[in-house]
Amino acid sequence: MTKLSVNINKIATLRNARGGNTPNVVQMAKDCESYGAQGITVHPRPDERHITYADVLDLKEVVTTEFNIEGYPDQRYMELVTKVKPQQATLVPDPPEAITSNAGWDTQKHQAMLTDIVAELKRLGIRTSIFVEPIPEVIDGAKAIGTDRIELYTEPYAARYARDREAAIRDFVAAANRAKQLGIGINAGHDLNLDNLHYLKTCIPFLDEVSIGHALVSDALYFGMQNTIQMYKRKLIL
Repeated sequence: MTKLSVNINKIATLRNARGGNTPNVVQMAKDCESYGAQGITVHPRPDERHITYADVLDLKEVVTTEFNIEGYPDQRYMELVTKVKPQQATLVPDPPEAITSNAGWDTQKHQAMLTDIVAELKRLGIRTSIFVEPIPEVIDGAKAIGTDRIELYTEPYAARYARDREAAIRDFVAAANRAKQLGIGINAGHDLNLDNLHYLKTCIPFLDEVSIGHALVSDALYFGMQNTIQMYKRKLIL
């Protein structure tokens, strides 16, 4: 079974546009779980332009499925995950000013740093995932680092899907097969939506988890959050 983790950053973006607490991020996380989400993902950035560090602490008290905290593993991030101890920490190479994640780790260039960070997170009992592009040597580097999982950065797949979905998925299937061979779990995320999600699942049936935020929240404006979560979950059924 591939789990659906709902990224609620966009809920916080909407709240922050007016201040106050509408919509209520904590309540929305609880609602998403009650609607069938099998995880909640957040990506607190240093400028707190969507999810704040206070949000993460509040969410720790209510998330009952899997809590996944994404972020660049600087001192502040490490202090946060050490305090919260989520089920999963997803490490991304974003600089602080990035609008969204737009590249994966060079697992060879950053091997020493990531090895130390992954070891510390695992010592705390936190499952680790490293955001990567579908490049064979990068997958081998992830194995050397010792991460539990990789998260495939699927924006290139999504961008090419409408033109040629077989070409779009090819490198991702190869990377996923290599990771499976090496005993690494496989997550995926970025620009996945109701159009391209099922084909990804069909081609990589052993996906552990997908993390989806922007498209899912946007679809919820039309279909409602409860219905939308169920629509996405159905795309993960073969």
